Amino acid sequence: MGGIDQAFVQEPEQRPKPSTIEVDGIPVIDMSVSGTGGIEKLASEIGNACRKWGFFQVINHGVPLELRQRVEKVAKAFFDLPIEEKGKAKRDDLNFTGYHDEEHTKNVRDWKEVFDMLIEDPTFLPASPDPDDEEIRTYSNKWPENPPEFRETCQEYCREVEKLAFKLLELISLSLGLPANRLSDFFKHQTGMLRLNYYPPCPSPALALGVGRHRDGGALTVLAQDDVGGLQIRRQSDGEWIPIKPIPNAYIINIADALQVWSNDLYVSAEHRVVVNSEKERFSIPLFFFPSHYVKVKPLEELVNEQNPAKYKEYSWGKYYINRTGSNYKKLEAENLQIDHFKTPESE
Repeated sequence: MGGIDQAFVQEPEQRPKPSTIEVDGIPVIDMSVSGTGGIEKLASEIGNACRKWGFFQVINHGVPLELRQRVEKVAKAFFDLPIEEKGKAKRDDLNFTGYHDEEHTKNVRDWKEVFDMLIEDPTFLPASPDPDDEEIRTYSNKWPENPPEFRETCQEYCREVEKLAFKLLELISLSLGLPANRLSDFFKHQTGMLRLNYYPPCPSPALALGVGRHRDGGALTVLAQDDVGGLQIRRQSDGEWIPIKPIPNAYIINIADALQVWSNDLYVSAEHRVVVNSEKERFSIPLFFFPSHYVKVKPLEELVNEQNPAKYKEYSWGKYYINRTGSNYKKLEAENLQIDHFKTPESE
């Protein structure tokens, strides 16, 4: 079908359509502020973006450009290796870190290759999604032999982007009218990861997607994308798919599901997807910022009252994560777990 394997072909209603939409992009927020007034204004801008879009871009964010360029270089060098070489660091059933080229979103295979690494090494997670299974498993990173500077560069980059994620978390807390450190304790033993994405040119870009429509499960995603473009978000107001224009050295930030729950639906975890093209390869590098495995996710008590009751039941982050992680790597009969499963009866 159009020169690609059937496993990659999206259902007709999910296929990308040529878009002529001219829109103002998502907000671009300058983080170089000082003083209490500047921080309050910055938090307010972020809050508005989280309510309206669930996405924004940040500039003057403090992550060195030289480091970002180095990690982009090692990512390209790794994905350019022969498949046998990349396969030496392939993920397996016991360890979900490393190289992978068969990820599924909504049960359709994505047109991409990835390399996943944990921010905290080791990371502790439940052994299974079973609520009665108390076993905790230890996960460590799997590293490739080549390129030789891959490990050190990625670890250095992780540390810098993690600092930005914590800074954003504080600003989001302030934007909700809460103390800056209100959410910090949820990340004492965070379970997040850095991913390198490679989207090769696709002979049938009208049939496949680099990543099918989805919402991120964790708290925040901090994404570096190259200048090729391809990320689209679903606009809240009308459901249209809106392209996110690359801005040099900016980071794209999106609110993920746990933050939507903590905010009791004040902030939105927006659906997004990646379209591919037939000419150019594309690289992107998301850092997924996840809480500690033992955190129970539920609406924050400060944001709940009689007029605004909790819209979600409490759930275990670790169990939720393990359930979703298993379903991303193979085709299942049903859609993976979503926060909508935890909606309270009153809010439905």
